[in-house]
Amino acid sequence: MDDLPIGRRVAYWRSRRRISQQVFADRLGKSKSWVDKVERGVRRLDKYSVIYEIADVLQIDMQLLTGRDPARRPEDVNCVDQVEVEEIRAALERYDQISAFFDTPVEPAPLPEVTKSVVHAWSTLQHAKYGVLARSLPKLLRDCQALASMHTGENGQQAAVLLSQVYQVASSTLRKLGEHDLAWLAADRGLASAQRSGEALLVGVATTRVALSLIALGRFRAALEINVNLANRLAPAGDQANDPRHLSVYGQLLLQGTMAAARMGDSATSRDLLTAATDAAAKMGGDANHYWTCFGPTNVELHRAAAAVEMGDGGRAVETHEALNPDNFAAMLPERRAHHLLDTARAFTQVGDVAKASELLIEADRLAPSEIRCRPLAHEVISDVLRRTRGTPPAAITELAGLLSVRA
Repeated sequence: MDDLPIGRRVAYWRSRRRISQQVFADRLGKSKSWVDKVERGVRRLDKYSVIYEIADVLQIDMQLLTGRDPARRPEDVNCVDQVEVEEIRAALERYDQISAFFDTPVEPAPLPEVTKSVVHAWSTLQHAKYGVLARSLPKLLRDCQALASMHTGENGQQAAVLLSQVYQVASSTLRKLGEHDLAWLAADRGLASAQRSGEALLVGVATTRVALSLIALGRFRAALEINVNLANRLAPAGDQANDPRHLSVYGQLLLQGTMAAARMGDSATSRDLLTAATDAAAKMGGDANHYWTCFGPTNVELHRAAAAVEMGDGGRAVETHEALNPDNFAAMLPERRAHHLLDTARAFTQVGDVAKASELLIEADRLAPSEIRCRPLAHEVISDVLRRTRGTPPAAITELAGLLSVRA
């Protein structure tokens, strides 16, 4: 984007802010024709005062328009900025059900259309496209909130399912971006909506989002308890014993309990829960994505490595990584693979192999750029690699660090 004409940059940010040319022109006190000519490059932008005003309306740094900001390169602009986080916050702050109690709610998009949008949101999350997802979430949240407010009966249950799902997607996205308080709020709302839907397995999945948010907030024991308590309630028995959907949700609860225990330093509990998850995965016959869990034998091993990293046992995490079946790992969704590579990079720094850690960070960046470029945790790992490197760091990691303005 740095080499684009300034008019094209204006058009990009106006579109990203979802502002029409007419509204943009009104806010600037200009005509729509003037805006159109600027964006097409027919009219030059050479006055500092006008550029400053445009940047103010778009709520961005003026240097992003002039292309002179070294901290924001073209690959970086597709991450999420604070304006977009605030739009998600505003959508979470809506209480449509209160208005619907007194007034006839505004007709939202039809259920089938919103259902497709929610499925697409899950896919976008699991392909680690956080910028794209963050910009679509505010409208999707509003649509699902409106549906849940206006429908009752069977349609009301379906609306509650959709609302729970979009809250869960929002929670995961916000947690990735380091917005932990908002992530917990969205996860808590997702659990409440799941309970209204009456779907026990959806309640289970929603519980894992709450637990993940609690872990991010440092509430490890609370996360462990909520996972284990619900896992005990959902333990497969009878006809459920070999149901892949039931096993997936049950197993995912065990895996998140594993991670909570690992963060507490409780190796015995972490090991016990991981063993139970391994047994559940063995009954699956392979990895699957029921209820968006990606649960199965491979995901269990990814969590085994992650738990080892959290307990400071980088050597065991590296052994687990190197023992993975390459074909099974390659079949996992991009977010899972990139997340694991980030965990394994941390493991290699723990054992002192910063060259291998750098290699995995670069591999993760190629696989799912947002997992590395948009996550504060990834920036911390890159900084750690630079700090531990003796001599000159590898050129690729130096370039990536420069791109993200990360320093040792």
